[in-house]
Amino acid sequence: MTEPCDVLVIGAGPAGLAAARAAASHGVNVVLVDLQANPGGQIWRHDVRKSAPAAARLAVAEMRARSNLHWLPQAQVVATAPGRVLIEEAGLVREIEYGALVLATGARELLLPFPGWTLPGVSGAGALQALTKQGWPIAGKRVLLAGSGPLLLASAATLRRHGAQVLAICEQAPDAALMAFASQLWRWPGKLLQAAALRTRLAGVAYRRASWVRAAHGDERVREVEIESARGIERIACDQVAVGYGLVPNTELAAQLGCALELDGRHPRVRVDERLMTSVDGVYAAGEACGIGGVDVARVEGAMAGHAAAGADDAARALHPRRRHARAFADLLPRYFDLRDDVRKLAEPTTLVCRCEDVALAQLQGYSDARAAKLATRCGMGSCQGRICGTALTELGLLVPATRAHAARPPVFPTRLASLAAAGSYLDRSCSERTFLTESKGSV
Repeated sequence: MTEPCDVLVIGAGPAGLAAARAAASHGVNVVLVDLQANPGGQIWRHDVRKSAPAAARLAVAEMRARSNLHWLPQAQVVATAPGRVLIEEAGLVREIEYGALVLATGARELLLPFPGWTLPGVSGAGALQALTKQGWPIAGKRVLLAGSGPLLLASAATLRRHGAQVLAICEQAPDAALMAFASQLWRWPGKLLQAAALRTRLAGVAYRRASWVRAAHGDERVREVEIESARGIERIACDQVAVGYGLVPNTELAAQLGCALELDGRHPRVRVDERLMTSVDGVYAAGEACGIGGVDVARVEGAMAGHAAAGADDAARALHPRRRHARAFADLLPRYFDLRDDVRKLAEPTTLVCRCEDVALAQLQGYSDARAAKLATRCGMGSCQGRICGTALTELGLLVPATRAHAARPPVFPTRLASLAAAGSYLDRSCSERTFLTESKGSV
């Protein structure tokens, strides 16, 4: 089944919703695709017990009100070819032909290995927030959050609202950096109000600066966490540990399409021009895929990309000042929440780095190329397809990130064999069937 559209938007987070609404406002036919059952992405993920923020409710309502905007939930891209993509939806495969494409693929959490991080009860900060919104039983549990960046506060607030006993928030950034960051917030009153609201909701929760998780201890699950700070090393009894060191852009689909990437610190992001067009004609990108920026950046860039994809360049240009202002705030985050070397050196030689294939850090020494490491150790061949271990190894400086076009192989996420069979000529454009099945073992 082939479905034509004028503008195809991949990802229904704040950037994707804004892009789809902006494009549809010009009367073109828009298709919006997302892997989740509900729109909102990670930051506006559907909460089974609590209502969504007002901005999220309004964005979703405006999306549903557009008759020329077709929403495809629980759908994912299986393969790509110029001007069209193959989508798997509810076990069925369909081809979508587009005039313009907007990539709003968002970001994923940066997790770094440390002794005990594979124990049950240890997770990412954003991951635990997402699980809690989906009904994970957290009420009454003692939770310690650690890592770096504003996501820790947002995650802690969600957990507390769902009944968790938040023991502490351990931020690895030093006092001086946090004070310098706070002194800049007057330029963004909305961010200042958000920070104040979060601290109010977290009243009584200790916010420990210049402290980080060294190790987690337990038997069949985590029982204690080891914290290091200027005061020394201490152990805290807990039921759950959530550790996250910020976010990294999702660029796999952009790479498959041939879009040029560039380094944003240690990790790749999609390179775009002032119209948010990538190096591939007719393909645009917005939000976290272009560099971590938060919801304000995502919304304004999504709108810009949607207008541009619909051919309304004047409407897109009118948003440039808002984009510059939002990106200026985003530029503060890596400056003041830069990771200390102590965090990058926590993993021991026996610490598992690739959790899917049980590959320890010592086994990965001497490989600077992800492909070589994969062939020798199977690192990155599990169901996460290297999203956790590959990103961690890049952050640790052990792997060189791939920024060349077509570096990522399809599919982006695990998919059905029937969908792979239907891909046919799509997959032939990327790699031979034998190479695909060998190197994508986890997906198959």
